[in-house]
Amino acid sequence: MSKTKDTDTEKQILEAAKRIFQTKGMDGARMQEIANEAKINKAMLHYYYRSKQLLFEAVFKTAFSLLAPQINTILNDDSSVEDKIRNFTSSYISFVIKHPYLPNFVIQELNKNPEFLNKLRENKNFPDITKFKQQVDDEVKAGLLIPISGEQLFINIISLNIFPFIAKNLVKGLTGNDETAFENLMNERKTHVAEFIIQSIKRTP
Repeated sequence: MSKTKDTDTEKQILEAAKRIFQTKGMDGARMQEIANEAKINKAMLHYYYRSKQLLFEAVFKTAFSLLAPQINTILNDDSSVEDKIRNFTSSYISFVIKHPYLPNFVIQELNKNPEFLNKLRENKNFPDITKFKQQVDDEVKAGLLIPISGEQLFINIISLNIFPFIAKNLVKGLTGNDETAFENLMNERKTHVAEFIIQSIKRTP
């Protein structure tokens, strides 16, 4: 076996792993399944990634590197707070529908290893909410929004967007939705959540 890792093979492994993780999750996925999906043998897979955990982290980092710039751009552009809420919600939900393993993985990793956040921060596009917080303060002072801190508003946005995916099985059970109906429900939330938050913070004349 060559001691030089091939970029194409590694990409092939990551794509195969992503497909398996999306359908079976971290716990349900097996390295042999991923090797089969990547059309390589298990020994080759272990040569590139010694464990399922390391492979999952690699898949996650690849996905996060795509999401983080989108979110960071939204938080730091010159649009209004309202538009930021709409754009954030639409972008986040659209992305997680395509990468459903992300929210639970982050929560699980942070619970097991708080230092995992430092790994995420290594991404140069890790979201920075400094401008967003200042903008919220400015719009509160201008009388456009009710008194609320940027941090509290950001937590509200994150919570309403993330929770249905973390509690997916609970939400499906309570609503009686199958997988297709759940996805349709999440697509509806792209606008529903944004408008719900906006109406809760707008100062009425």
